[in-house]
Amino acid sequence: MKKTAVITGAGSGFGLEAARLAAQRGMNLVLLDVQADALEKAAAEFTNVEVLHRVVDVAKADAMEALAADVQQRFGAPHFVFNNAGVGSGGLIWENATTDWDWVMGVNVMGVVHGVRLFAPMMLAAAKADPSYEGHIVNTASMAGLLVPPMSGVYNVSKAAVVALTETLHHDLRLVTNQVHAAVLCPFYVPTGISQSHRNRPSDLAGAKPTRSQLVSQAQTDKAVASGKLTAADVAAMVFDAMDQHKFWIFSHPQALAGVQTRMEDALLQRNPTDPYAARPDIGEALKAKLQG
Repeated sequence: MKKTAVITGAGSGFGLEAARLAAQRGMNLVLLDVQADALEKAAAEFTNVEVLHRVVDVAKADAMEALAADVQQRFGAPHFVFNNAGVGSGGLIWENATTDWDWVMGVNVMGVVHGVRLFAPMMLAAAKADPSYEGHIVNTASMAGLLVPPMSGVYNVSKAAVVALTETLHHDLRLVTNQVHAAVLCPFYVPTGISQSHRNRPSDLAGAKPTRSQLVSQAQTDKAVASGKLTAADVAAMVFDAMDQHKFWIFSHPQALAGVQTRMEDALLQRNPTDPYAARPDIGEALKAKLQG
């Protein structure tokens, strides 16, 4: 039986590169994105595998339910679900409007929720019916969900939720099956379109004029993302390697785990959070000057 991959945020970045690798493995592709032109261009690449592509806002329950029903009817249970669509919003946390929270949490958290609640039951049913079936659900979080950097509050909260959701999914799956696996992708700075995600912000969730901190945060993020040395293709390869090895944690930059260890030690030792700029106080001082000037 031919395998099927369901990929959200498939028009660019990790999603598109994962689709390319899935196609190399001969998998049917279900490609979802909110940006129609990017999705059409991506889908046109794949001429040797069967492709279902659809413009879908993953935050919308009804649209995801309709998509899942179509996948079930056309391909049956998928073997790889990559809940990858994501957006970002920065600035001092009290300056984020409710529309910022609705947009980011809708895409980053509820998009993953819908992918899990709709496809996991299909995959479990397939596993019960076929002892040779194997499925993987991979959710894209971020190192931001483990490091909680300043001025990324809404994004941090959403990605921390994805980490917690995926860890719970792993434990829950282990209670009922050994054939369906969960993994969480925690990338650091990789050149993708995440820093420009506001281009696809729905008009009904439009933000107000950016504050000073939001402009500073945007400039910082643009620079950091653009400076990344790993490519989206590199990270997509890590995802497939992790699935092949049944690895839960996927870190694009394992060196960043030192910061995670410091954070965990802060909690264990009941000390106040360590200054994120302790190793580079010049950066912290420059940031304070920009915000207070």
